[in-house]
Amino acid sequence: MPVAPSIPKTLTIAGVDPSGGAGVLADVKAMSALGAYACAVVAALTAQSTRGVAGVQPVDAAFVARQIDTLLADVPADAVKIGMLGNRPVTETVGERLRHWKPPHVVLDPVMIAKSGDALLERDAIGALREALLPVVTMITPNLPEAGVLLEQRPAENVKEMRRMAEKLREQLAYDGQRWVYLKGGHLPGDAAIDLVHDGDRMIELVAPRIDTPHTHGTGCTLSAALAALLPRLNDTPEAARRAKDYLTEAIRQSDRLKVGSGHGPVHHFHRWW
Repeated sequence: MPVAPSIPKTLTIAGVDPSGGAGVLADVKAMSALGAYACAVVAALTAQSTRGVAGVQPVDAAFVARQIDTLLADVPADAVKIGMLGNRPVTETVGERLRHWKPPHVVLDPVMIAKSGDALLERDAIGALREALLPVVTMITPNLPEAGVLLEQRPAENVKEMRRMAEKLREQLAYDGQRWVYLKGGHLPGDAAIDLVHDGDRMIELVAPRIDTPHTHGTGCTLSAALAALLPRLNDTPEAARRAKDYLTEAIRQSDRLKVGSGHGPVHHFHRWW
């Protein structure tokens, strides 16, 4: 009798968005929709809805470490997704604990600004993100403004500039093993949503039609969580990237069906089932 393939165990380390559109709640939805068993460590609390962020409450860094250690000692993660961390102490702590546990896949979504424009990462934590997290991640998934902050330059304004940006970001990652940049081009104008996936050698362009909807809350969280769910199952980064983008594109396309809130509504994580 054939042995059934094991279900990937995934972990999201991120903040809580009470509306469920972003953060750990969105990550768990995306991971579950794509066939992974999702666990979560809460790194920050927010008072948030589809209309914006009313407040941010950090979680004590020592307790974040305790959550990670307690969980991973019992449930080793096949992939970890890192989202909103909020401040420098938590950012440094997450980097240190992941260096200890060494999960095979670590996807970093460098969350800095909410869809509403509210800050989700303290300014003095940006240096810690570069120093503590970039050496341990296997993939980073910034959008163009986030990439500009990481590189200390203006965001790319066309695909040619995106390519150079992806190359510079790859140079900031560790050189041992496979390390990938997934640069999201959703801020560029035009009818297509163009992303770049780069490992220092290959530069892969992923193109999807731009969907006209205001309901795009949590798109970055959803994409990075989808990657964390798919990478251990496929063990093929370009294919995981293509499938993650396809999943997100359809989740955006069907977001109008949910009718959640009066602002930027969430994408439809369970569009294949509901």
